[in-house]
Amino acid sequence: MGAAQVRSFSEIEAAFVKYVQQTVYCTMITVDRRNRPRARVVQPVWETVEERPVGWLAVFRTPVKAAHLANNPHTTYAYWHPCQDAVFVDGVSAWVDDRDTKLRGWELYRRTSPPGVGYDPHLYWSGGPDSPDYQLLRIDPWRVQVVRGSDLRSRIWAVDPPA
Repeated sequence: MGAAQVRSFSEIEAAFVKYVQQTVYCTMITVDRRNRPRARVVQPVWETVEERPVGWLAVFRTPVKAAHLANNPHTTYAYWHPCQDAVFVDGVSAWVDDRDTKLRGWELYRRTSPPGVGYDPHLYWSGGPDSPDYQLLRIDPWRVQVVRGSDLRSRIWAVDPPA
């Protein structure tokens, strides 16, 4: 079954939000210097900025994750729900160092905690948004695919769709 290309993220945004909210956790894939993939379970929060999706990921800056992103910032985030609904986000993930943006990311997590996909970040960083262990990644997708499980209908939004 083929995938339908959409021109605007708004055409798949409702399905994207629904599937992300029902799944919550996703798999983040990075690659090492030998181009070997590494997967880990994460919980980003998403918003739409100027008609494009933007993700925020509160994380610990582990040596492996930092090395992978320094070598290649291209990442994939894969959501899968047992009803077969799925979302695949291909993008570029970059560390955020400025305090205002990190505070904004912190607040997005707090505001989208249940019933959304966020949580209270104090659970991991008791020192608050100024905790040295609290790090934030910005995710700028260049491709988003949503797959409806009931019929495996697939729709794809991409910054530079194939010809």
